[in-house]
Order: sequence, then C-alpha cells, then structure tokens
Amino acid sequence: MSEVDIPKRKEKCENCTKKCNKKQSDDDANSHQDREEVNGQVHEGSQLLLSACLSCDGCLSEEESLKISQQSLEEVERVLALNKKCDVSKHKVLVASVCPQSLPFFAVKFGVDITEAAHKLCGFLKSLGVQYVFDSTLAAGFSILESQKEFVQRFRRRHHDSNALPMFTSSCPGWIRYSERVLGSLVTPHICTARSPQQIMGCLVKDYFSTQQKLRPEKVYHVLVAPCFDKKLEAVREEFYNSLLETRDVDCVLTSGEIYYLMEQRKVSVEELDSVPLDHVLGEAGDVALLRHEGRGSEGFLEHVFKHAAKELFGLDVHEITYKTLRNRDFQEVTLERDGETLLQFAAVYGFRNIQTLVHRMRKGRVPYQLVEVLSCPGGCLSGRGQAESDAGGRADKALVQQMEEAYCSLPVRLPEVNPTLHTLYQDWLQGQDSPQASTLLHTQYTSQTLTQPPHMQW
Repeated sequence: MSEVDIPKRKEKCENCTKKCNKKQSDDDANSHQDREEVNGQVHEGSQLLLSACLSCDGCLSEEESLKISQQSLEEVERVLALNKKCDVSKHKVLVASVCPQSLPFFAVKFGVDITEAAHKLCGFLKSLGVQYVFDSTLAAGFSILESQKEFVQRFRRRHHDSNALPMFTSSCPGWIRYSERVLGSLVTPHICTARSPQQIMGCLVKDYFSTQQKLRPEKVYHVLVAPCFDKKLEAVREEFYNSLLETRDVDCVLTSGEIYYLMEQRKVSVEELDSVPLDHVLGEAGDVALLRHEGRGSEGFLEHVFKHAAKELFGLDVHEITYKTLRNRDFQEVTLERDGETLLQFAAVYGFRNIQTLVHRMRKGRVPYQLVEVLSCPGGCLSGRGQAESDAGGRADKALVQQMEEAYCSLPVRLPEVNPTLHTLYQDWLQGQDSPQASTLLHTQYTSQTLTQPPHMQW
C-alpha cells in the first residue's frame, strides 16, 4: 500500500472506532461499571469487538474498497452478460473452484449427500455459463505439504533463529489481516509462508490450467466459492495480482450463501438441476472422487503437520491424535511425548477471543507451542459467516453447523502425500518439489502494516 493511503486508512479507522464506541460520551460512573478484567487487561464494555472491526470496511483505503466491491454476484453476472453480447474473441472462460468446506453447506440445504450436492452445484454453475468447476481440495494438499516441509525446517533451526518457532498457520485471511495490521512484527515473522489453498488454486487455474487449455491467463475469469467473506480480502492482495497481464489469481470470491441466494433469486429448485460431475484439473475423463483432509471442519493443518513432524523429526508413527481442551472447544492442544519427555506441543486456536489470549501469552513469552493452527471463525472454516450465520445475524446457526460437520466427516480421508495428482503436478507444473518455481508459486511473505492504535481500543 502506498504511503498516501496509510493516513487515509488511519483517519477512517479512528472515525470508525469513535462511532462504534458510542458509550464513550456516557458519564464516568456508567463507564466504570462497564469495565472488566480479561487476562490481566482492563477492557471497556463499550469497546468495539475485534471481529466486528475486521469485518467492517472502515479501515479500507478507497482503492481497497473498489476492489472489494468487485467481489460480488453483480460482477460475475456482468462478465456472464458480456460473454453473451461481445465478440467471441473477447469472451472470458469462466472457471469456478469450490472450497471443500462449502460443499457441506449445499449438502444440508439441498438435503442430499456431499457428492450429489457437488454435482447439483456444478450443474447450476454450468447452467449460468461457467465452463469448468473444480474442487479446491487439491490446492489444500499443496498447502499442507509445503507447510509440513517448512515446519521441519523451522524446527531444525530453532536454536539459532528466534523467529523460527512458534509457526502460525497462514490459511485464514482474517487472522493474516489481524496479524499484519494490528500485531505486526510480534507475529508476522512466525507466519508460515505457504500460500493458502485459495491462492494456490488461483495459481493452478491461471498458470497451469490456462496453459493446458492454450489460454492466456487474462482470458480466464476465476471464481472461488468459499465459506467466509474474508476470502474476498485475500483475493485482492497486491502480491496475487499480475500487473503485466492485468489479472488476478482469483478474480472473484463468492460465499456459499451468495450462491444459494442467487439460486433462490432465480427460483431454481434442487430437483430440476442436472447432476453434473466436477471437472479434473488434469483434464481426465470421469467423476472426481471427493475426499477430505484430517481435522474437524477445516483443512487439518495441525494434524497433518503433527504426524509428519513426529515421523520426520523423531521417527515416531502417530495414527490417532488426542486433543486436550483448555479454555473451550476452540482452544485445544496436542502433545507428543516419549519416555516422559515432551517432544512436540501444538495448539488449535479458533475465534478472536481465544486468539487474543494467545497473543497476550506471546507478549509475555509464555507460548509453549511449536505450531499453532489459527482460524478467526469460532468452530473453524465450516462456521464461516458466509454460510453459517443465523437468520437473526451475528451468530452462527449451531444446528446448521452441526449438520455440516456431520456431512463433512462423512467424506473419506486421504493424505496429500499419497495423492498421485499432486505428485504429477509437482513434476509437470512446478519442475520438482524444491524448485524455484514451487517456491515462487506456492509461497508468499507476510509483513507488518500496523497503524497507531487509537487510545480507546484495547486488543
């Protein structure tokens, strides 16, 4: 972001928080009554919640706001309409990638199993004019494998690199935004550099798939269906934009809820939708076998990295992982021990309330973990606000989330290490697992973009 934008963003942020903290003008007596102590810090009852702040657009620059406005149903419909009107040479090839955490939402809404829901969704998207529909689990496999490799490297240099551990996962854009804009250098050097599944899928579509189809990247319009709104913010990051070709890896993110709304708007019933198999990135014929990675409703980075590290670093095979619940179900840890010695200690921390606890401990140097899987949504990705929010708004629909968890867990698990498609793509697309191409396309960097925090905000 340019230097000119930063003061504007700061001004917006201060205005936003002043408006949100309406009780500040109340008398001192009422203000003191609202004070509470959390983790040794005093918080005002009238203060703006961090989750509400990050989901608001008050700290966005005008340039960012414009980019976000293009992440909409209207923009996709505009591209579809142009394809019908303009010369064939100017047509865009529409490609949709569906996050595995979105499929359970459609399964519950459609009243069918996940495979049938994927086929019905594919049929709907293709009826709109989308030419290819992919499952993005493949991209998540790349992200997991690269995260595993990076963790082992960080663990081995931990004694001479103070920023090596703990390593924080990088798949959640809400967490990344908070880290870069609020926490800064306290956290950013510790964030895993592996790109998120969304952005690896973007590279896969715009770099590999477009080449296979003999298409220029800018001729492909890539839509990603995701469970949360924060994915829109990730898609418009500068490092994921090719200025020479004027194209993004992911052109538009639509939430599961937005797609379902479009179906309702067009009065499309599930029964009348054709069941169309998903497409293969490699172009093979036949249906795509839907699989999942380990973990409860997210991509399972903690479990995959834990098992890989146990084997790679200590020669131990871990088949089952036992979680120990600490503060709540969204703050859990797992431990690897041998002969009474703790070898590894990982944690899963979901939701901003638990993230704040983690950050408070880190400031005091009291984080015993080598890896922390961090997700901004309580309950993980299935509970994303783009699909799990109740009709009343603001809170997750617990009954819906439970149904989605059951649907998600019905899928068989396959380790990315044994996925033959990944091995093929590492060779044919990336020229090997440790190649410069793999480093460029599968990794990125996160940097501090912190602003001066307004005095009435305590995060």
